[in-house]
Amino acid sequence: MIEVDAEPRLIVEQGMAARLAAIVEPVLSGLGYRLVRVRILGLDGCTVQIMAERPAGAMTVADCEAVSRALSPVLDVADPIERAYRLEISSPGMDRPLVRRSDFERHVGHCLKVEMATAVNGQRRFRGILVGVESEGARIRSDSAEAGDVLLRIEDMADAKLLLTEALIAESLRRGKAAQRDARERRSARSAAARQGKHPRPDVDRSNGFQLPGRQNEGD
Repeated sequence: MIEVDAEPRLIVEQGMAARLAAIVEPVLSGLGYRLVRVRILGLDGCTVQIMAERPAGAMTVADCEAVSRALSPVLDVADPIERAYRLEISSPGMDRPLVRRSDFERHVGHCLKVEMATAVNGQRRFRGILVGVESEGARIRSDSAEAGDVLLRIEDMADAKLLLTEALIAESLRRGKAAQRDARERRSARSAAARQGKHPRPDVDRSNGFQLPGRQNEGD
């Protein structure tokens, strides 16, 4: 069993989605993935959407299929939802939710929108550039000239999500190319070791956060 790092999510679900997350997260961790978010969607029937990733940030179609095969029997036994539902496994995508401190640290300089669980100075929704992470909060340079910079406590956020911009797309493409280059180098090293009759070290995913292309099919 592969255990991933134990960095906790600071922005978490409530209600039924939280109960589902408690069932799902240990299974994902044992497979070497991290839970990003669980959502229960009611359009066109009931859909349980589980967003996951590898610790470095990558998530391929094959990864999604592996997670689905592992989770389906677990959820069948736990039976957390009384009505019929469709299980959907997805990658975070470029305009991803930010749920861990490291998510915020990795995306400093990009645009995001935040909804607070409780109002800060009479305001619950913020939109702007992520300037940095300080102590328990994220500093945002708001789009509103009057608001300026604001420091928001991450654990008090109900939702935080990157906004799709040209800069974010360019960075994601660079990370994707770097991940592909690293994968080619590792395959070449394994082939060379095999030709020499050596046993290479176990493969380690060193991808740099490339996400599956496209944005989430969610409402703003």
